[in-house]
Amino acid sequence: MTGRSDEFARISRYLAPLTEGFPGAFGLTDDAAIIGPMSDRDIVATTDTMVAGVHFMSDERPDLIAAKLLRVNLSDLAAMGAAPLAYLLNIALPASIDDDWLGAFVRGLAADQAAFGITLAGGDSVTTPGPPTFTVTALGTVKCGWAIRRSGARPDDIVYVSGTIGDAAVGLECLQREVAGLTPETRDELIGRYRLPRPRVGLGGRLVGLASAAIDISDGLAADLTHILDASGVGAELNAAALPLSEALKAVLAREPDILTTVLAGGDDYELLFTVAPGYAARIVKIATDLSLPLTPIGRIVTEPKLRIVAPDGAELKLARKGWVHGRKDSE
Repeated sequence: MTGRSDEFARISRYLAPLTEGFPGAFGLTDDAAIIGPMSDRDIVATTDTMVAGVHFMSDERPDLIAAKLLRVNLSDLAAMGAAPLAYLLNIALPASIDDDWLGAFVRGLAADQAAFGITLAGGDSVTTPGPPTFTVTALGTVKCGWAIRRSGARPDDIVYVSGTIGDAAVGLECLQREVAGLTPETRDELIGRYRLPRPRVGLGGRLVGLASAAIDISDGLAADLTHILDASGVGAELNAAALPLSEALKAVLAREPDILTTVLAGGDDYELLFTVAPGYAARIVKIATDLSLPLTPIGRIVTEPKLRIVAPDGAELKLARKGWVHGRKDSE
């Protein structure tokens, strides 16, 4: 254990190096950063806060906390088709957090900065008597007027989802209780999806000009699809049998069929949920091939403004809850 440096020494030693490659950050020596004008690009901004004991386990590895913090914001940028540019970081740490912990946290940020092409531009660091709390404000860019909104879905559009869904929600359950019949490897795979999202940054950029609406799945598939429907003034029919599931999750469902409701209502997938006019279906297939990423049609947009979920047996499925909303489960 190395102890704890003072605030300015921490900023200089740990955080300033993360700004290399972004001249407008001035190595965190000024009060604010400068982002130069972009004549043909809109700047897209998003922010997210994570609190220990609420959004991640209190004993979670610091590098994984850092990665998840950055990735949930990158996922928001991807949902609007924006390419990552820079981010601001606010950290509130109790006095018990030492420099070893902070060093590991910063290494997690540095690794993902390199992986996703984003750079620290500034932020704030304070001490708190409460739990560790982190806020990232991420900035991205997209061609002027071309950001993908939630409000563009139209009747007959196809509803797609990237990757597989439900792994993160069931992974969280594995941390909270014993899920029967899982091998250690399968359990670790599901928990890993909860701890470390996979933001679909490359996909987001490819959907610009194709997707009529998009959102990332953070609150849960049913809840986030409802956000699109509400913004667009339409409804949807969702085919539960078409949901793309990992082999690990299929193993859980074989023993606990009722966990399908967790798949539909659980959050933290950070896959992209988007709608596309039927005429673009072939282009979506090509994107899936190019990115080696499953893009699965799971339903269609309809005129009646409600979400109807058809269970694998053909009956209409009623959810007791739609998803995670502001720290509580949203009941219908």
